[in-house]
Amino acid sequence: MWYSLGSALTNPTFGVSVSGRFAEWARDHGGGGIVVWAENTWYSHHPPKVGGAPSAASLNAKGADKSSGTTHVAKSTVLPAPKAIQPFAAPALRGEGTWAPVGRLVHGVPAVYEAFLRPDAVHTSYVAGVAWMDTKLLKASLYSGSYIPGGGPWPLTAPVQPGAARSLVAAFNAGFRTQDSQGGYYTDHQTVAPLRAGSASFVIYKNGSATVGQWGRDVRMTPQVASVRQNLVLLVDGGKPAPTLNANDTTKWGLTLGNQVYVWRSGVGVTANGALVYVAGPALNITDLANLLARAGAVRAMELDINTDWVNFATFKPAGNGLASTANGTDLLSNMSASPARYFDSAWSRDFFTMSARGG
Repeated sequence: MWYSLGSALTNPTFGVSVSGRFAEWARDHGGGGIVVWAENTWYSHHPPKVGGAPSAASLNAKGADKSSGTTHVAKSTVLPAPKAIQPFAAPALRGEGTWAPVGRLVHGVPAVYEAFLRPDAVHTSYVAGVAWMDTKLLKASLYSGSYIPGGGPWPLTAPVQPGAARSLVAAFNAGFRTQDSQGGYYTDHQTVAPLRAGSASFVIYKNGSATVGQWGRDVRMTPQVASVRQNLVLLVDGGKPAPTLNANDTTKWGLTLGNQVYVWRSGVGVTANGALVYVAGPALNITDLANLLARAGAVRAMELDINTDWVNFATFKPAGNGLASTANGTDLLSNMSASPARYFDSAWSRDFFTMSARGG
């Protein structure tokens, strides 16, 4: 037991923090119920601060390139830039909900925009981040790990190789552990866990396009499907938070940390014109996440992973046509515990998504 626990406490795949690594080890050894109870107790007794104001810097895109560069593509191959997000809290603060381009340009055009806003009108000192990704300029890939989903070896796994790093624009976390996801996992012609009808699914096609939908209704298996990552059920449907959404319902939205408590959360959705939107932030409950995704334009969206150690979105901006790396990676939110380094670490054995320049 001590050897097993000691190995887990030094394993970055099990988390950034010692407490996170211990929790993952406990879940793998039959202690999941105890971990959930302990985490719920902690967060329930340490609710997020009410009121207050965030720093002005937290509402401005980090390292944004305000110039659009020189356009080398026709307008028909670029999605229209996203419109500003209406803030939840009033009065709106300067820069709140305003998009700014970030990361490397693709054919001279911004492919990723970021915006920042407070997630509700009560917890006004916290800021959530939203990333918008142009799927006409970017192609998606699912990287798999020996821990999540298990199995392998996988053609795409950490670390991101130099060939892929040359076109890498963004990377972000996937969903719960397979046994907690209430869904399946398919990639590289392999079914690791059976795909479930009705599950929220992030689907990537062989041409690099991606979408989010309910399996069996919006998306289904075809010869063009390259990867399917399922996690719980749709959080946003028809452009609105799911009608069955209940912050206290731990059976539908996953047992991890309940979901009635406020913690770091992440989610991804697809807009009406096919762009992807990713949302993450601290002090979010499940309804906050759904509201943010819908307000950002998602017509369908799903929850991804939650908890401090697992939530990460990073963009990369190397000089010229250089390689994406830890050195030129920037987290969506400066208070994210995880850094872009995980995507270039051979020890990282959890799955994640990448968005790369088409034609790169």
